[in-house]
Amino acid sequence: MKPSVTPSLTGSPASSASPGRQRGLQASAFAQPGAPALAGPEGIRYDFNYGCRVQVPQDGWRVRMHDLDTANVLFDEVLGAGEIATSRRKYYVRFRLEVFDGPRRVFSHSFDAAGRRVRVVVGSGAIGDAMAWMPAFEAFREQHGCDLTVQMAASLHALFEAGYPRIAFAAPAEAAADVDADVPLPLYATYRVGAYRPLSDRDHQPTDLRVSSLQDFASYMLGVPALERRPRIVVADRTRTIAQPYVCIATQASAQCKYWNNPQGWPALVAHLKARGYRVLCIDRDREFGAPGATNVMPEGAEDFTGARPLQERASLLAHADFFVGLGSGLSWLAWAVGAPVVLISGFSHPKAEFQTPWRVINFHACNSCYNDTRHEFDDSDFGWCPRHAGDAFRYQCTKAITAEHVTRVVDRLIAAHGQRH
Repeated sequence: MKPSVTPSLTGSPASSASPGRQRGLQASAFAQPGAPALAGPEGIRYDFNYGCRVQVPQDGWRVRMHDLDTANVLFDEVLGAGEIATSRRKYYVRFRLEVFDGPRRVFSHSFDAAGRRVRVVVGSGAIGDAMAWMPAFEAFREQHGCDLTVQMAASLHALFEAGYPRIAFAAPAEAAADVDADVPLPLYATYRVGAYRPLSDRDHQPTDLRVSSLQDFASYMLGVPALERRPRIVVADRTRTIAQPYVCIATQASAQCKYWNNPQGWPALVAHLKARGYRVLCIDRDREFGAPGATNVMPEGAEDFTGARPLQERASLLAHADFFVGLGSGLSWLAWAVGAPVVLISGFSHPKAEFQTPWRVINFHACNSCYNDTRHEFDDSDFGWCPRHAGDAFRYQCTKAITAEHVTRVVDRLIAAHGQRH
């Protein structure tokens, strides 16, 4: 059988994959590990750090890699002394390794992370990505019984430490010195979770982010069941600080296509919520955000709770809100995680892209779901990205066509269904 995966030998060119979205990883940005961390018999070394890796001490020894779940032989080649064979597939595969000296099988090992040190590197500092992916990390830890460390931005640790006490958290700088083979318990496996460009790259991601939900994408990368799982966020301060009924909103985003681009939308919604007896708290980080000539400002009539507040403070506000209204952004994921009903307004992404909410607002009469269109790749360097109508009058039609009346009707149905929670 012709191998479906070929080796990447020490000294071979780095992958040309480049990052996708703000969560993207660039393969060439990661230094290739040194010698594999684990010692096998007769001078063989192996591990699963950034792919399945095997080093042989003698010329002419044959390395064979199997995928135990698909029953495929992925690699079968003869190596030279000291060469390291590395699988092209860098996401989770349940490998079986075999090393032969002629007909003699010198070494055999099937992937088993039980009690072993495993690291997951998060290729994004975005709140929404971390929220979406943490449940898959915990599912991986439970499935394998491993000693799991998640490497992510230090600013996100406080959100997860109480809810995931069996996972250790490390910032990138803390983890950098902990990959050598001579530490007491060397790293058995490392997985780097993020979207790579081109999105057709199947060496680093088993599927295209555009055709799955954000949560499922991480599940596929780590080989756990693709289920919707609500993140476990323990709100540190459960004290309600605002006596009156209130609603939280978040109106800012990392690209203009993610905004609610109907100019009458937010002001009319805020006025409607206030008429219904709610205080309306805007909890965005930025009061104003955008690109030159395209500044987005906090809606008139909303109370200013913007600023560089700790995420746990926002989580506390959301936990006591009657509901949340926002976009396809991290604060919507945070609201969902703490149990607040979420009205999610979006046109650039298909409803399958985020978590399921019965209060999703999208107008299918207009151009929509370009983010999930496999003919286009989202360009996070272009704040004004609009791949279908960048040069015509229909730019951002997806959310310009979402009227205030559309959203207020959804909000009124939510209020009727849930009542006020205060």
